[in-house]
Amino acid sequence: MITMTIVVWPLLLLLAGAATLSIIAFVRPHQRLLTWLAGGALAASLALAALAGTDVPTPLTGLIAALAVVTAVFGGGPAATTALDLAMGGSAVPGLHGGILVADAKDAAAGTSPGVLPARREVLRGGTTIGVLERLASAGTIVAGFPEGLAIVVAVKGVGRFTELEAPEARERFIIGTLASLIWACAAGLVVHLTLR
Repeated sequence: MITMTIVVWPLLLLLAGAATLSIIAFVRPHQRLLTWLAGGALAASLALAALAGTDVPTPLTGLIAALAVVTAVFGGGPAATTALDLAMGGSAVPGLHGGILVADAKDAAAGTSPGVLPARREVLRGGTTIGVLERLASAGTIVAGFPEGLAIVVAVKGVGRFTELEAPEARERFIIGTLASLIWACAAGLVVHLTLR
């Protein structure tokens, strides 16, 4: 194994950078560059954590854990937004409460008159709050060494959103956003897990 000093201090600096960039990107949405930079810092942190070994002092593991959880919680939102923007090409119409507007299923089935827009309703509201809780739980399960907890997180989220997923655009956004958010949170949690092993 590579000595602790060579690996741990750059790991801490990269994680601190990832955490800081993640918070700024979370507070100032649509800052893709910050999201990409935070992702690069997180990827480099993951590579260094794989080299860290078991001789990391306990106080530093606590600091690493705190920085990784902050990165997981705040960086996953911008990562999910970036993934959705890339996948959807900005085609989703935002709703008043942060969700997306989709055609009402009843009106779509009945059909509309030519030249009349179908009624729309907002789905997937509260995604920011749900995402923060999802990433906190996901990173926590990885850090705690209980990856099976991810199945519980995904099940709870899926059951909670089930009735809103009848529209294809809602399903696509749900899947893309959830996967991007989970991958980010799990990568950050894995940094801690590898450091503690």
